[in-house]
Amino acid sequence: MALTLDLSPVGISHDTTRRSIQLVAGLALYGGSMAMLTRSGLGLDPWDVLHEGLMKLTGLTFGTVTALASVAVLLLWIPLRQRPGIGTVANIVVISLTVDFVRLFLPEQDVLGWQITNLVAGVVLNGLAAAIYVGARLGPGPRDGLMTGFAARTGKSIRFVRTLIELTVLAAGWLLGGTVGVGTVLYALAIGPLTQAFLPLVAWRVRE
Repeated sequence: MALTLDLSPVGISHDTTRRSIQLVAGLALYGGSMAMLTRSGLGLDPWDVLHEGLMKLTGLTFGTVTALASVAVLLLWIPLRQRPGIGTVANIVVISLTVDFVRLFLPEQDVLGWQITNLVAGVVLNGLAAAIYVGARLGPGPRDGLMTGFAARTGKSIRFVRTLIELTVLAAGWLLGGTVGVGTVLYALAIGPLTQAFLPLVAWRVRE
């Protein structure tokens, strides 16, 4: 029997300090895992394929492009009537800063063994990080809110909307020169099960 968790945002008055620490830690780990994936050279998740393509086009840092893309996505929340939370803003700031910071010290990998290590570790840590920050229940990230907002407005399933969005950004990123490879496939297959497996361990629950 599957474990069902309530992950809807709750007020910041509940265990604010503990949840805020969990949120920032999860987002920092997410940014670090993104950096590992970008340095593996074996393929990125759809959104990061777009970010890398935009980075090559603009000459901006990966973190800066990630932040600007997040703000652009956040603007799309307005017609969808989505409301950001503290976690939404933190998502933009912490991830963009962390990914650039880690990339400063983590060089591009050209040895296959290290490429695979960065890829596998990056995917696993990304799943753990997503579970940690989502489990804090302080508001969705910009892309998560875009997905749920479109689903609510169109009446389509979350699965359909997410697939459509990610295929769109993947195609755009690939056309801009983003890296698509075995890592892209591995991420698509593994990230859902990994996040689901980690969530029960880290999800914050309201105390009765």
